[in-house]
Amino acid sequence: MHACVVHGAGDLRVEERPYDGPAAGEIAVAVALGGICGSDLHYYHRGRVGDFAVSEPMVLGHEVVGHVAALGPGVEGPDVPAVGAPVAIHPATPCGVCPECARGMRNVCAHTRYLGSAAHTPHVQGGFAQRLGVPAGQVRELPVGLDLRRAVLAEPLAVALHAVRRAGDVRGRRVLVAGAGPIGCLVVAALRHAGAAEVVVSDLHEEPLRIATEVGATATVRADRPGDPTWAGVFDVAVEASGAPAGLRSCVERTRRGGTVVMLGLLPLGEIGLLGNVAVTRELELRGSFRFDTEFDEALSLLAQGLPVDPVVTHTFPLERSAVAFETARDRTVASKVLLDLTERA
Repeated sequence: MHACVVHGAGDLRVEERPYDGPAAGEIAVAVALGGICGSDLHYYHRGRVGDFAVSEPMVLGHEVVGHVAALGPGVEGPDVPAVGAPVAIHPATPCGVCPECARGMRNVCAHTRYLGSAAHTPHVQGGFAQRLGVPAGQVRELPVGLDLRRAVLAEPLAVALHAVRRAGDVRGRRVLVAGAGPIGCLVVAALRHAGAAEVVVSDLHEEPLRIATEVGATATVRADRPGDPTWAGVFDVAVEASGAPAGLRSCVERTRRGGTVVMLGLLPLGEIGLLGNVAVTRELELRGSFRFDTEFDEALSLLAQGLPVDPVVTHTFPLERSAVAFETARDRTVASKVLLDLTERA
């Protein structure tokens, strides 16, 4: 089989790798599609994501779907998908025994293993491989009628759903989303589904803002145009989805007294400036949002029900053109979610 492997900053290779089949308790998946995430881009371009640096070759990818190829020893039962069934993969394996897991916060388990992550050494190899073995409990058979191209958005949509959950009750609220990348646009769709009355989206580029409108934004505004009348008024809730310090500043300074700011985008390494006095004097609630847990199943359900997110997927490239796919995904003036087609061909 072949896989998309990062060896360090700027060093991305499509390599042949051995696969001996699923181990006990695993399901082997023939991966069909994988979505390129911001973390994948960081590993490729910078060789790291925050504190997690690539120190050995690592298969990238954690947004993957495909079909069951084989069942490992001991995998049986009425809920196990049959060979050939279309499936999505929950990418996290939390430890299940730490205080966070015990409190139902498995998404922040310090010992979790996440597909395509350099947080631990040896690294956790990712899903941009034509064959992938994962614990059976992480495999979800797709709802009837949900095709793979929509299902591949389940992981980033779960991230968005968790962020909206962290925001609290948004029904009837006016919400700012800073950043119209794939996650920001999926946050828009999740907010509208949750009943937000207004969702205003800011970004530096026109194409992401166009996509944000297609998935439910009630208004958009260029982040570099502070005098635009769209900024008028304050927001009940703001979701920082850009990972840029300027985006966080905009969220803090434009949220009403007693409002909530959800910090979703991963910020640059090290300390950043924060409008601390504004947060204090307005009694803002700053809430972090990291990954997801049970929201993955909710995401699959919403996708099957027709949540309007199709415009988020803009490009698909075959595995052998991985480098081109990553460069395209980097250019936010033209691309949103870029997919790799990993289907094995005769």
